[in-house]
Amino acid sequence: MNTRLTVFFDDPFWVGVIERTDENQLETARIVFGSEPKDYEVYDFVLRHYTRLQFCRPILIQPEEERRVNPKRLQRIVRKETENKGIGTKAQQALKREHELVKIERKKETREQREALEQMKFERRMLKRKEKKKGH
Repeated sequence: MNTRLTVFFDDPFWVGVIERTDENQLETARIVFGSEPKDYEVYDFVLRHYTRLQFCRPILIQPEEERRVNPKRLQRIVRKETENKGIGTKAQQALKREHELVKIERKKETREQREALEQMKFERRMLKRKEKKKGH
């Protein structure tokens, strides 16, 4: 299992995205830090709250072959990734998909509640009508 945390500024807050890759599945979680977090604050957050993070549903990805990389090349790759601002596209897509699914579920629940309320009002009106007819 590989885990990667990217912290970036997404106006007006600092946001962290954790990408967790296990075999050929990618799961992501989003953390809003607020003000710019220090390195030790991010580390402390990960140690304390990692188990409570809600990762989105896993998406299938193509497994990458792990090859031995030249140490100098690895340094260049690490430097390039630390300079890179932003979020990986796969992680972004996973977060967007999770957001859409939650939105659909919320709409469904709201619609059901509204319909139940309308049905209750209708039944109350019908009951009132019956009561009026019984009185005469």
